[in-house]
Amino acid sequence: MSGGLAPWQETVLERLVAAHEAGRLGHALLLTGAQGLGKHAVAQALAARLLCATPESGRACGRCRHCVLLAAGTHPDFQHVTFEINEKSGKLRTEVIIDQMRRLGEWFALTPQLGGAQVALIDPADALNRSAANSLLKTLEEPSGNRFLLLVSHRSHQLPATIRSRCHRFELRMPTREQGLAWLQAQGVAGAADALDAARGNPGLAAQWAASGTLELRREVMSELAAVAGGRVAPLDLGKAWAADDALDLRLQLAAEHAQRLCASMQGLAEPDRLTATADFQKLSTWFDAANRSRRLLGTTVRLDLAVAGLLRDWRSACVGQ
Repeated sequence: MSGGLAPWQETVLERLVAAHEAGRLGHALLLTGAQGLGKHAVAQALAARLLCATPESGRACGRCRHCVLLAAGTHPDFQHVTFEINEKSGKLRTEVIIDQMRRLGEWFALTPQLGGAQVALIDPADALNRSAANSLLKTLEEPSGNRFLLLVSHRSHQLPATIRSRCHRFELRMPTREQGLAWLQAQGVAGAADALDAARGNPGLAAQWAASGTLELRREVMSELAAVAGGRVAPLDLGKAWAADDALDLRLQLAAEHAQRLCASMQGLAEPDRLTATADFQKLSTWFDAANRSRRLLGTTVRLDLAVAGLLRDWRSACVGQ
């Protein structure tokens, strides 16, 4: 059932269910929206509805065999594709690989074991490497019967256009501040208003940050960036400290988001995602891109302390420590 979904999630689920019941739901769906808004929860609720034998009021009943098996993670006609363990290194992969897509294609070729729908959920879809994306394209080009492919992505622009064009897109939009604040307060989040402001109006992200201590880390990152820009901390020293921290990826993410907010402020934009590069903030925009690229170095053989130190030197030269 869809109980527990936030209002903005329910809105999208209602559209999806209405399209399905009207026979207008494509076999391939792309759920997009900012990270933290709950795209996976919506996709999971839709999968439950598509598989349910006795839906009630447009939602999965939660009691039939399909619902029980799905809740237990043992439904034979549902596949969740995400990062797998690399058998050689024993570590979690950072991309979805071609072998996973090949297995998915073979699975879709089978007759559904329980005689109903067949549903696959790929999350995050933007983690597909090029070979995996090409393999998935073959599956998308062969729609078949009561089979559904749900792609979840908060970086849908990174998906090949050939994949995006074959998917029916549904976007989770940011709720109003009032809606987000009311939801956070209902969840019992302490300092809900401050958390929501820090997360730029994203209540899901605000709740995650409040629960995980990320808000405190965000304040620390902003303070350290200001210290580097002001010449009070050497980039090499801070680079070594960040590289030794297990939370390096999150630190880089928070640093990139801080740069993005400053870019938006310089243009007077309410929505940083609408940024366009101009001469006035070219250095800052370039640094934002560099910070995101640095995150992709994690798990490689690159000297992270030197890479991060170089990034921090560029931050100082951009003169945006305010």
